[in-house]
Order: sequence, then structure tokens, then C-alpha cells
Amino acid sequence: MNYNQTLEFLFSSLASYQEKGPEAYKPGLERITAFCKQLGNPQRNFYTIHIAGTNGKGSVSHILAAVLQQAGYRTGLYTSPHLNDFRERILVDGEMIPKQKVVNFVDKHHATMTELGLSFFEMTTALAFDYFAQSDVEVAVIETGLGGRLDATNIIVPILSVVTNIGMDHMALLGDTLPKIAAEKAGIIKKSVPVVIGEMDDRYNHVFEQAASEKMSKIVYAENEFTCINHSMGTDKQCFSVQRNRDNKIFHLDLDLMGNYQIHNVITAVTAIDLLHQETPLTISVRALREGMSSAASSTALKGRWQKLAEHPLTICDTGHNAHGIKYVVEQLAQTPHKTLFCILGFVNDKEISAVLPLFPKEARYLFTQPSNERALPAATLAEKAKEFGLDGEVIDTVAGALARARELACEEDMIFIGGSNFVVAEVVE
Repeated sequence: MNYNQTLEFLFSSLASYQEKGPEAYKPGLERITAFCKQLGNPQRNFYTIHIAGTNGKGSVSHILAAVLQQAGYRTGLYTSPHLNDFRERILVDGEMIPKQKVVNFVDKHHATMTELGLSFFEMTTALAFDYFAQSDVEVAVIETGLGGRLDATNIIVPILSVVTNIGMDHMALLGDTLPKIAAEKAGIIKKSVPVVIGEMDDRYNHVFEQAASEKMSKIVYAENEFTCINHSMGTDKQCFSVQRNRDNKIFHLDLDLMGNYQIHNVITAVTAIDLLHQETPLTISVRALREGMSSAASSTALKGRWQKLAEHPLTICDTGHNAHGIKYVVEQLAQTPHKTLFCILGFVNDKEISAVLPLFPKEARYLFTQPSNERALPAATLAEKAKEFGLDGEVIDTVAGALARARELACEEDMIFIGGSNFVVAEVVE
């Protein structure tokens, strides 16, 4: 098989959550454990850092990987979903896995993967572990796909676990309350392995504290360790001054990821880096921290986080897709100078949009659309639902058509925002 045929096999033969939604979710570790055993348990050949959370885990993962690269470690990074290229999920020192490596792995193992009934995500996880081992990776940053406890990535024993935050998302699979969702994320906590919690909340802190106590694991709340004492936004970077609370030492850091919400991710990432340096075999200098953060997006090709696509009119896209994430995006929309705001919105059909739509400003002009994905919520259905929350606008069936229409309507002082779904963002950044 060539690369395109290999991808076709993967997406058609092995159910992908990205393509199919909840029906593709296969909880449990039995299949991935059996497959990795046949591969020789490649995940045991390098140090790992395991990251879960409702939002921010992609940004934190990329920041950590960039800093580890600057610290001189050969670094693997496994994230999901991808925006444009399947290989975005698996990076070594910022470079995507070669197409031929994907082809060779599937050619060699497709019979076993089919026999075991692996999900698309389980196969991809095993591919990442195998490639990292082949590539002599020293440390890998591993992002969970969904949840934590039963996620395919949870066969690793990391040197550090991180949970960025807890919000209401994937409730049908993870639970309908914050404590229930937190319990699933807390499933990544391993015996005697420290865990960093990015955002405290009295509604779920006890869940993590109980899990950490049972596993005899140190629990660290990032907000207790570091405080952001100054923040400013530049054109292509934002600047942070963060203070380490135990000794009041101040770190001046630049980040080439935009969005005010990155403040939370920076505090989480810096806490994780500090703990890695203090309590694990890794050595991470302040220079590596500064240079890694300054190049976090560029060195790992991360896209879709408050990404500027054009200047006049200012055109921004963001992959925030649940109420917890959209809240921060909408706050920044309100803080960004503009005359009229045009919002291009599209969602998938399994998303709880009733919790998301009320967050958007009623005075904005909307262009309701749908991504070219079989999970897409029809644009007309979205428009009808949006009306219930006082959001009116046009229905345009394609993302490209919606963007063209927004540019036709907007003047230079206006602002265009594109979001709602990773798939919508993927179509505008491609």
C-alpha cells in the first residue's frame, strides 16, 4: 500500500473518533496492552509525561515538548486530533513521522490490528510508541485522547502526570458531572508518580486528592506554585512574568502561542517543568524554559490557538469547542477592538451546543456553516438552534463559502472569528 491507501485503510477499517464520533470510542486497555506486548512494549523504552484535561492539554503538551527539545533531549510528542495531516499526531523533535514509517507499520501489523479489533486511536497510539522507540526518543509527551482511566495511552507509567483542568465535555462517555469527569481524568495518576493539577476547583479537588492519596502520589496545584504577575500581548508573541511562590523568583517568558487563556496553560506548564527539574532524572535549565516557550508553536507546528489568519479585517480562528474553552475565547473577542464582529460557526452533531451558543454575543453577525465531515451538524439545524439563543445570521453550507461571504461583508475595522469545531478551523488553516 502507498501512504494514501494506508490512510484509507486506517480510516475505513479502524473506527476513528475524529470521523465517527462516540460510536468509535472503545474504552478499556486490554486490546492496546495485547498489541503493545506483541510489539515488545516500546512504551517502556523512554521516559513519558502524561497529560489529560478538558482543555489546554494540546497547548501544554506542545510547550513541554518544545522546552524538552531546548533542554537537549530527543523528544517525542503524541497529540490528537490532527487538523490537516494525520502525521501531526506523532512528532520527534518537531518533525512529523515520515509517511513511509506509517506505511511500513500498517503493512507489518494490519492483520494483527484487525484481529484484535483495535480502534483507530489504539492503533495510532501503538504506532507512536513504536516510532518513538525506533527513533531513540529519550522523553515523550503523551496526550490522552479522551478521558484518562480507560484511554489507550494509559498503559504508560510516566515520570509525571498532568491534568490541565476539568470542564463539561464528552458527558455521554465520561459522566454528567464535574466530579465524575474528574474521576476519569484522575485515572492517569500512577503509584508514586507526582501529578500536577492545572486549575483548582472546589467542585473536584477532592477527587484528585483521593486518587493521589490512594496511589501515594504527590499532588501539586499549579496555581499554588506559580503566579502570573504581569502579562502583555504583542503582535506574534505574548509576554509573561511569572513568580515562583516558594522563593519569589520571577521568570520573564515569551510565548508564540496567542490567546489570553494561555495564562492558565503557562502556569501549568511552568509548574510541570519545575517539578520535572526538581524531582525527576531530567535537567531543564532556565535557558531551555525561555527558549522552548518562545518557540513552542513554531518548533512543533501547532496551529489553531487564537491564530491570526489576516490583519484587515482581523481574522482569527480558534479550536475551542466546548463551553469551558469557548468562554475564554468569547471573553477575548470582547476585549479585541473591532467595529462589527462576524462569527463563522460550525459544530459536530454530538456536541452539547446548548451550553456553548449562549456564550456568544447577540450583537455579532453570524454565518452558520458545517465542516466537510460526516459528523457535521447541518448548518440549517445549527441556525435554528442558534435562534433560540438570540443569534441570527446566514446559512452557508461550506466553510470556504462562509469565509468568502464574511470577507465580502466585513470592512477593514471589523473582525472575523472562525470556530466551533476543530474541523471548521482545519479547513481555514489548510
